[in-house]
Amino acid sequence: MSSDLSRALHTARVIRAALPVEPDARWREFAFGEWEGLTWDEIAARWPQADQAGPTTAKRYAPPGGETFEAVCSRVTQALADLQERGFERALVVTHAGPLHAMLHRYFGDRGAEMQEALGVRFSPASVTRIRIQGRPELLLLNDVRHLDTSS
Repeated sequence: MSSDLSRALHTARVIRAALPVEPDARWREFAFGEWEGLTWDEIAARWPQADQAGPTTAKRYAPPGGETFEAVCSRVTQALADLQERGFERALVVTHAGPLHAMLHRYFGDRGAEMQEALGVRFSPASVTRIRIQGRPELLLLNDVRHLDTSS
């Protein structure tokens, strides 16, 4: 399973090699509307009210022409429900930071302080996050990049 955006889809195809990859738009990155392609400084200069929320508080802003964090959470929750309904015991999902944050909030947002570090993580490109969802969801691996270490 992969976001249908080219960067994620390409990565999924490299990981899966000759096996098929199912693209799904619900795993796309947060739609930033008029903010697309801008740095946070550029956004803050054009929309000073956004600067009050800060660049790492996606739950508090709604980019003009974009989507809210609640909307991202809704589509990711639907995608997760579909995976469970289809009976997958294991699933690889190649996606972006926004949907990963939505997934963490979906599964762990009610745990407050216990999960604060995980909920505030800044995901690294090509990182791996693993979640077990049987029973009470459990975070097994967060933002892991050990596979990228080329020093050995």
